[in-house]
Amino acid sequence: QVRIVESGGGLVQPGGSLRLSCTTSGFPLDYYVIGWFRQAPGKRREGVSCISKTDGSTDYANSVKGRFTISRDSAQNTIYLQMNNVKPEDTARYYCGVAKGMHLVEAAYDYWGAGTQVTVSS
Repeated sequence: QVRIVESGGGLVQPGGSLRLSCTTSGFPLDYYVIGWFRQAPGKRREGVSCISKTDGSTDYANSVKGRFTISRDSAQNTIYLQMNNVKPEDTARYYCGVAKGMHLVEAAYDYWGAGTQVTVSS
């Protein structure tokens, strides 16, 4: 049974930091890409970052470059999104998805977790 679980969301002040986690299981080897997307109320889901579980290559949206870092643990069981210097516009529900290629487009991802809410407010 395929499974995707996100965690780590919460309320954080502007300029603060937060780390999101994504655990996946039950996927075949061709689903080698894990992506973080976010969706704010009234807006479309947008790509934030993705990582290859095979070679560790990464990609980032321009809006988060220099602030967010995606990484994987040694066993490749968990993918992290370290969010630093967060801004109010980062407020959204953050979703973890799996795909067969390195693309930050929603259509490339076939499976999604339920998401975790991030709210940036003072």
